Order: sequence, then structure tokens, then C-alpha cells
Amino acid sequence: MPDSIDFSRKQVLVLGASGFIGSRLVAALTGSPIYRPIAASRRSGLMVDATDPERMHAALRDVDCVVNCISGNDRAMVRSTEVLCEAARASPPRRIIHLSSMAVYGAATGTVREDQVPVAPVSGYGQAKIDCERIVRKYVDDGGDAVILRPTCVFGPGSVQWTTRLAGLLRSHRIGDLGSAGDGCCNLAFIDDVVSAIVAALNAPDISGSTFNVSSSADQTWNEFLVAFAKALGATPIRRIAPRMLRIETKLLAPVRRIAAMAIHTPATEAITPSLAALWRQDIRIDCSAAEATLGLPRTPPARMIAAAVQYDSSLMEPALS
Repeated sequence: MPDSIDFSRKQVLVLGASGFIGSRLVAALTGSPIYRPIAASRRSGLMVDATDPERMHAALRDVDCVVNCISGNDRAMVRSTEVLCEAARASPPRRIIHLSSMAVYGAATGTVREDQVPVAPVSGYGQAKIDCERIVRKYVDDGGDAVILRPTCVFGPGSVQWTTRLAGLLRSHRIGDLGSAGDGCCNLAFIDDVVSAIVAALNAPDISGSTFNVSSSADQTWNEFLVAFAKALGATPIRRIAPRMLRIETKLLAPVRRIAAMAIHTPATEAITPSLAALWRQDIRIDCSAAEATLGLPRTPPARMIAAAVQYDSSLMEPALS
């Protein structure tokens, strides 16, 4: 056993450690004097199939805390949460931090706090996250210690979903100023702020059973954010996208582009899905006052989020194929 391993640090099992959030969390915990991360995923680090009860039981042995960053298809997310909580009943860690999503609120509008009930329609992904939360709450009801975090759209260097994808769409001038279709509230969670909230939740007292919204900004529209991001990328002149063009993208071109993306594995055919277009219109303001008060949630301004993403990844500045 290497002499460099410090077993006085609390061991934190990070499930989904090869993903965007998981990998950033592992990096942060590696530099911590308090925690020692155990990176677990299907592809690297500690090889764990989170849907396999035996492997999960083994992975939980002697760990102090668990952070569930697992993503994937809806069924896999629910099943892995079931397996985690069942294994934790036999070998309980001090605390489980479960990452959920703002998708649990569905089509809710206005200021949304953690007690907001889902508003239809709720996406399949959102319903899976609701089901996962229900499993975690049952674990708490049975005597376990767990905390649920609900990040908004996680933006930052390396985010394929909310940084690389939007940058490609802006550089190809498929989006820009969306007019009334982009007047919804832009709720972005900067990756560093999300990681800070997770680390704070690992050891915060008296929060078992609590749920916290995690977002960095709800003070701008999607139009304002997309225009600022486009300028930082040099994706100018910024197009005004007509409502008719956006309808064509979502109704007609999205299915074609998704099929093409699966066939040739390239973001050049990234689809503007109906759910993404609906988000750009949704006037939902995620309230994070509980996380600010209890977890000391930082709130990185949008301009700094954009600058960090562009400085980190020079490929965002490359011309995009339409």
C-alpha cells in the first residue's frame, strides 16, 4: 500500500466520477486536507456497475460519504439509486449526497423554491429524477442520512451539454437573439459553484433529509446570456432568429439531426429539441436562498462563467459547421 495515502482523511465515494460533475468533484476533493476521493465509474478508477448490488455493497465498505453523480438513461438512474440506498442500509455511510435536477419542477413558472410541486408536462428525465428523490427520501425515513441537491443547467469548462453545445449552435448562427422565444429566465449553475455546494453538504450539520436548489444566476434572460456568450466567442454578427425558423428547427430538423448525430458522432448535427426551446421560453426563477444560507453557495456572475469557459477551451472559438 503506498505510503502517500492519508487514511486520516474522510473517504468519499464518488459515483459517476468520469462524468462532468463527478470528475470536477474528484479533482476538488483530491486537493482537500479533509477528504480523500474514491473515483468510481463503469469506465475508470474503481470499476463499479452501480446497478449491481454486490459491487455496490463492496464499494461502500469503509467509506465515510457517498456522492451520487450518476447520469445516463432514465431506467439506469433509478435502478442505481435503488441499489445504492439498499446497499447503504446494510453498510451505512455517514451521509449520501444525491444530485437531482431542476427538471423535477417540470413546466413550473415564477419563483421556485424546494417545496414547489412538479407542474406538467414533466419530461421523462425529470420524472426519473423525481423517482430517484423518492427513493432517497425513503432511505432517510428509514434512518439513513442523505441530502438532495438540485442543480440547474450546469455550465462551465468541459460541459458538453450547456457549454460546448450552445457554443456550437451560436458559432453556426443557428441560434442568437431568439426574440420572444428567448425571454425565459436563464438559470445556470457554474460547475465550481456546484462542486462547492457538494463539498459543503458533506459535513454540514443537521441537514439530513434536506433538499437544496443550486444555481448561480437567475437575473437574466436566455437572450441576454446567448448574446453575451456569442460576443465572447466572436460569433458575430449575432443573428435574430425568426420564430418560424426555430419552429422548423424543433419540429422538422431536430429528428433528422439527432439521427445524423447518432450515425456520424459529431456535434455539427446537434439538434435543437422541443424541450430545449421550451426551456428558453420558461419564466422559471430558481430560488437558492436555502443553499446560500446553509451551504454558503457562491454565485459566480454570468460574465465570469463565460470567460472561464472560453479561456479554458480554445476549440469553442473555432468556426462551426452548420
